Formats: sequence, C-alpha cells, structure tokens
Amino acid sequence: MAIASQIPLHCRLSDCSAERLALLIGSWSQPALLESGPGFGEAGRWSFYTARPRLVFEVNGDCWTLRTGSDLQSGQGDVLQPLEMLLNRFDLADPATDPEAGAPPFHGGLVGFIGYDFAPRLERLPRHAAPESRMADLRFVLYDTVVTVDHATGALDLWAHDFLGEGDAARARRLEAWRSELEGPGTPPRPRPSVLGPVQGDVARGDYLEAVGRVLEYIAAGDVFQINLSQRFVARGAPEPLDLYLRLKARSPAPFAAYLQWDDLAVISASPEWFYQTRGDRLITKPIKGTRPRGKTVEEDLRLAQELAASEKDRAELTMIVDLERNDLGRVCRFGSVQVSEPLTIESFAQVHHLVATVEGQLRADAGPIDVVRALFPGGSITGAPKIRAMEIIDELEPTRRSLYTGAIGYFGRGGSSGFNIAIRTLLVEGDQVSYQVGGGIVADSSPEAEYRETLDKGRALREVLEGEGADR
Repeated sequence: MAIASQIPLHCRLSDCSAERLALLIGSWSQPALLESGPGFGEAGRWSFYTARPRLVFEVNGDCWTLRTGSDLQSGQGDVLQPLEMLLNRFDLADPATDPEAGAPPFHGGLVGFIGYDFAPRLERLPRHAAPESRMADLRFVLYDTVVTVDHATGALDLWAHDFLGEGDAARARRLEAWRSELEGPGTPPRPRPSVLGPVQGDVARGDYLEAVGRVLEYIAAGDVFQINLSQRFVARGAPEPLDLYLRLKARSPAPFAAYLQWDDLAVISASPEWFYQTRGDRLITKPIKGTRPRGKTVEEDLRLAQELAASEKDRAELTMIVDLERNDLGRVCRFGSVQVSEPLTIESFAQVHHLVATVEGQLRADAGPIDVVRALFPGGSITGAPKIRAMEIIDELEPTRRSLYTGAIGYFGRGGSSGFNIAIRTLLVEGDQVSYQVGGGIVADSSPEAEYRETLDKGRALREVLEGEGADR
C-alpha cells in the first residue's frame, strides 16, 4: 500500500533562470538535474531540478541495499523485486493511474539509472572483462521536493510530496524553505574549473578497425544483422563535476541531459536519445540510427542532412531497430496497439544529424513499470539485432565493460509517468577519472574507417569539454 496518495503541495516561483537553478540546486546534497536544451519541441518541453534525497536504492550484481537516513537494509536475489516494492509503496509510475491534468510528467519520485552492466540480471549473458567502474549497476534515489520548468509556457513550479508520512506541516515548511532559498538574492558562485590531463582512448585505431572487421564476419555468417560497437576514452586529473556539466550543456544542448552527483561520483549526460516514456497507459520509444556531422556552412549542413535521409544503409539500420523495438513493446502492450507513428525523421543537434523513428503502444492493464524494464532494457539501438546475440558479440569484442554507458537515466513518477534517456554522450566521473564511450551501428555494407570516424564525430563535444573548451577563462 502506498504511504501517501495525497495531491502534492506546489507553488509558482518567480523568474529563475535555468543557469541559477543548475548552479544552486547542483551544489546541494546529491543533486539530480534532468534538463532539456532549447529548440527540441515537445520532446524537450520539461526540465526537472531536485536534491536532498530521502532514500537511496542501489544494486551491484545480485545484491541490493536500501539506505534511509541512518537505517540500512540489504539483500540479494531478484534485485528488481525490492525496487518494485518501492514503486508500489510510493504509488509511483502506476500505468493504471490517469495522469494528473495539467501536471508535469514528473514532480517527485525516484530518479536514477540502470547501467548497461545490469543486462545480465535480465538475460543469460557472458562477461569476460572484469569490472572496473565503481558505478552501481542500478541506482535510484527518492526525491520529495522538485522544481519543474515548462519550456512551452515558461512556468516554474515547486512541488513537495509527503512520501515518508511526516505530515502536512513538515511538508509545508519544506516547501517554504526551498522557495526562500531559490528566490533569495545574489547569484550562486560558479564551480571551480576542472583541470584534466590528455584524453586517451582504450582502443587503438587499428584494433577498432579490426573489431569492425570481426563484426562484418559475424554478419556475413548470418549470426546478426547489426552490432553497435563502441570504444572508451579516459582523462585524469582534478575534475569538478558541475563545471563539466555546465560546459557540456552549453556546448552540446540536448533534449535529455542529466546531472547526478554523490560522493566522488557523477553522471553527466547530453543524450539526444529518448529510450522510453510512459504516461498513463501509453508507452513510447524513439530509437536513433544513422549519423552525419553538422556542416560548416548552411549549404553544407543541409547537404549532409539530405545525404543522411537518402542513405539506404542508414535507413536500413533504423528499420532493423524499429522492428526490434516493435517486438519489445509487444511483450507489454495490448495486442494490435503497437504502431510506428513516425518511421523516419531527421533530428539535428549541436554536432550531428540523426535519423529517428517513433514506436508506441498501449500498455496492458497487468504490465507495471518493472515489466517495461524487463521487456525493453537495454535499448536495441545501442546493442544490435537480434539483441541477445548482439550483446554476446559486444562482450567478446569490447575490451572493457560498458558500466552505465548505453544504459538509461531517468525517473519513475506518479500518474503513470516514467521517462528514460539512452545513456550516450555521457561522462562518468569517478574520483580523479573521467570517462566516456562512443559507438556506432555496424551493418553488412559498413566501412570500418567510416565507422571509426563516426565515433569521433559523436564524441567531439565530450572531448572538447574535457580538454577545457567552453570553460570560463
């Protein structure tokens, strides 16, 4: 039974810029910023800012922990079961619940991530590389106070829930304390600049080209139709996570950016890809396949976008993943409701153009949020097709584990609402190390050299941020 089902308190905030919200809330305890950049339409309509969590749920392997204040619980086994219990306890992301009229899709609940390395908990998959990352396989944090920004109307609202049963008076005091801090005078100080050494790849160019060749052999043998193959880059020094996030956000605006920070760890994402979203009983996924760099002139930019739209190779890649996603949605949606509402569109970002499709369906009445995770995770656009065999080959050919990369970052909220990006264009900060991975979809007519260049195009903004471009000097 849910602890609290009452409507949350909320109030309208006076004008407060996105930069102020990021600087202020980003400096509080365990912040979670889910932001959209300008110009992304309905997909980028909302931004959410929160911090000061009430509980933390983490999974590593088959072990889980739940920390509430000083209380610590732990267990092992089916680690999604205790997460499902939390969702039920707090009345989060129930597909049978109608969305609240006029409310943003998220204004309190669980925020966190599911790492790609969680996939072996869902399928029987090999793992030849030893774990290197200190990131949990899965981490969700309960936030009861959230600022929402509606980019369509400019409205800023502050929301306060009583998830832990502390009473209306405590909730009202918390709402007023947050409002006082957010509307207070002065400008929050900017974080100190990060100082990092050179960015170095884990895979030599020749080794990446050789791995692409092996993928082409698997495709020719009929094992798979497509594989997403990636490589990792690392820099070390003195990173300041909020500084890196602000720089990346300025350099590479994205509809599904994210900043999560705790201890000496941080997740910094400028993802262009929507993994899935639910609102009520509607489930939508928007896979990306096909990439071209942005042009240096308007004419060159238009030519590259048109070239991508006309590319038989890239269109075939997207079609294969759309078929995979239709099958995945069919596992949790009502029979006959899954449809491809947009088979192909061009979406343009700061560094690249992408081909994007939209697949949606109506959730079955008995399908809850954990059922959706089991059915869809990880996203097919960043594994390949067929998915399980693709992940087996990825494990064979990539020398390191992916950790969070190509997992998902997002939220479980009330009113049948959940939303997750695909964790690409994402920096992981672990102590003195910052890393990122970039990859591309390999198909039968792929050119190894072109695929290698595509990974560099996708990672350009991340490299430039780590090398100090975009910093205030």
